[in-house]
Amino acid sequence: MSKTKSTNKPSLYNRWLNGIEVIGNKLPHPVLLFAVLAGVIIVISAICSALGISATGELISNGELAETTVTAVSLLTPEGLAYMLTHAVSNFTTYAPLGMVLVAMLGVGVAEQSGLINALLKAAVKVTPAKLITPMVIFLGVMSNIASDAGYVILIPLGAMIFRAYGRHPMAGLAAAFAGVSGGFSANLLIGTLDPLLAGITQTAVSIIDPNYEVQVMGNYFFLCASTFLITILGTFITDKIVEPRLGKFDSEVLGEEDDSLRTLTDKERKGLRNAGIVALIYVALIVIACIPADSFMRNENGQIFGSPASTFVNGIVVLITFLFMIPGVAYGRTVGTFTKENGACNAMSKAMSSMGSFLALAFVSAQFINYFNYTKLGTIIALAGANFFKSINIGLIPLMIIFILFSAFMNLFMGSASAKWNILAPVFVPMFMLLGYSPELCQLAYRIGDSCTNIITPMMTYFAVIITFAQRYDKKAGIGTITATMIPYSVTFLVCWTILFAIWILAGLPIGVNTGLFYPMG
Repeated sequence: MSKTKSTNKPSLYNRWLNGIEVIGNKLPHPVLLFAVLAGVIIVISAICSALGISATGELISNGELAETTVTAVSLLTPEGLAYMLTHAVSNFTTYAPLGMVLVAMLGVGVAEQSGLINALLKAAVKVTPAKLITPMVIFLGVMSNIASDAGYVILIPLGAMIFRAYGRHPMAGLAAAFAGVSGGFSANLLIGTLDPLLAGITQTAVSIIDPNYEVQVMGNYFFLCASTFLITILGTFITDKIVEPRLGKFDSEVLGEEDDSLRTLTDKERKGLRNAGIVALIYVALIVIACIPADSFMRNENGQIFGSPASTFVNGIVVLITFLFMIPGVAYGRTVGTFTKENGACNAMSKAMSSMGSFLALAFVSAQFINYFNYTKLGTIIALAGANFFKSINIGLIPLMIIFILFSAFMNLFMGSASAKWNILAPVFVPMFMLLGYSPELCQLAYRIGDSCTNIITPMMTYFAVIITFAQRYDKKAGIGTITATMIPYSVTFLVCWTILFAIWILAGLPIGVNTGLFYPMG
């Protein structure tokens, strides 16, 4: 029997966790939540306008920073009602994350539906030596978030199977994969679907202060690349030295069937990977060749690939990545037979778009909420008041960011969606930090650290129930307490060490991403 600890009487910690679960379950659907929040903004705007609520501070006007007084604007006036009615469609169609996410998902959908992503995960694990299996599982977990949620359904059960095949506890493999996929969700060596999504929301929030500021999709890239190795190292240590010793030796029968196809590559899959690899190399080579000439259209007006202003390459990174998934995906699908006809890739794109229905519904109400926030000037007033407060206490950049990281981690316990939370927090904190002189990308990065670290211990995370189901193959008593108790060492360690790395990065004054640093250019 597995030595995973369990008790009949819930511990104090489990009772606390169950309380969080009850509170979290009482939250409405995200679409309804944002609709309610939009309604709240309407009411608050009328109250604040009637009371003459205002704030004074420095804002950018005509390209210059100037002392400005901003007063709340009511939506419950003829003008406000007309605005809500006539701008509902344009608020939605101009919602910054909408186009970027949908375009990125076209390529990811082709690669996923063709089977390419699954085959890549299996191939990478298969060639890994026994001593490197833990870091490889965690590293692949981190990297899997380029394909959104693919790692949850493929790599996590695969991690358990691989550990068991090596004579190790499968729950440790499951935990390692879960830590990489979800705990390290923001870290990566490549740009994934989350990057344009959050950057788009940040862009919308930035417009409250500076409509001319352009948030870079790769604005957190340098730091998140370094974070990939940090999460891999920390996850390996925790798995091998803390989690697996606690679990003990596994000697139980497996509960349920294991699908060998999840850990073996067929001849067709190998041929498909080879053809996809050749096509991908040709595609990347063509991009590199296009970037080489000094006067290349891929460069900016100063002849730079990574510089200011943003180059065609940087501005087009979402489309380039889309085709990096799509073209090899088509090659793989045609080879293995998942795309048997010319319209196979088209059907895959259609299926990917059909899965985005909930996102579209959320995007519509989120866009209204964000734009109501802007129209009423409530976001600007809060930002000015908050900036004035933090200026008065002179808390400093690092303590401020640490507080925001901890706040984001706490919020994640009650609301699992990274984009939904950022839709709420960005309009307040991004302008506030900009007025304090800190870049929007820095604020976004602090949020991503806090948001990722507590994914693995909150039942509000979308796939938490799925992880419990995977765990019950090896421990029929596994539940919320089992998973949470197993994952707490990862969550706490990631939060502490990732925050320390963040502080060191700030002290060193290093750029956090392409064309982005720590500070916002004030005027």
